[in-house]
Amino acid sequence: MILTRILEHKKAELRRKQSRGYLSTMKTRITDKAAPLGFINAIKSGHSSSTPALIAEIKKASPSQGLMRAEFKDHFEPVEIATQYRDAGAHALSVLTDQEFFQGSLDFLASVKDAVDLPVLNKEFMVGEIQFYEARAYGADCVLLIVAGLDRIQLEDFFVLATELHLDVLIETHNERELDVVLERIPNATLIGINNRDLKTFATDLGITERLAKRIPSDKLIVSESGIHTRDDVVKIFEAGAQAMLIGESLLRANSIEEKIKELLPTETAPSEEPSEVRWV
Repeated sequence: MILTRILEHKKAELRRKQSRGYLSTMKTRITDKAAPLGFINAIKSGHSSSTPALIAEIKKASPSQGLMRAEFKDHFEPVEIATQYRDAGAHALSVLTDQEFFQGSLDFLASVKDAVDLPVLNKEFMVGEIQFYEARAYGADCVLLIVAGLDRIQLEDFFVLATELHLDVLIETHNERELDVVLERIPNATLIGINNRDLKTFATDLGITERLAKRIPSDKLIVSESGIHTRDDVVKIFEAGAQAMLIGESLLRANSIEEKIKELLPTETAPSEEPSEVRWV
């Protein structure tokens, strides 16, 4: 399974960073950083009675799809993409930082955070404590914990560490068993992700959001991830209970990021046009 390969490679990466000097450098960088922006607050203020908030993802490539766009081979500008996302109405950003499988970089995260005033998720496979210091040092406002890749003790300890570093946490689940672990072991978790992608086949099914959302208490914020391509998809996950959606592929592959976001997000009808209704553009 690809997740197993990624996690094993990530552990090997971290072994090469296991030195007091590296961790000390990260801690020093953190002292010079401004306080993180509120990722959870951006989701709360971004979703409305008619639409989920949009977390727009910056991703150069993936193991299953390769490069998101052919031109990314020679021209990939994370700040340019982030600026387009912000200008088109995204409420938060996600930046892939894994290099081996997604051709990402922590430098992408840092450059985006320096240029665009939106909260940013460090989209990474977290397997060791050093990564949380890295995330904070490079400007992340939120980190990802993938339940399928962690044991219960790691999940609890990493959640506590992230909180101590003033980072919000998105906890990603794929099935009922993983969701039950989160609800039981981390009752203070606010942001729960539901990944619609099967980690074995990479097929996506929005029915996973519809199924799992019913089990999530109303005081949590649900983020539907993967497989969201059309406005019908947005309506489906919103009606299922998602307050936010994490979208990368369909935005990056679109001819126009701005037009694609307009397609996915509804806008309120102008007062002169029937103000009681919502218009999808």
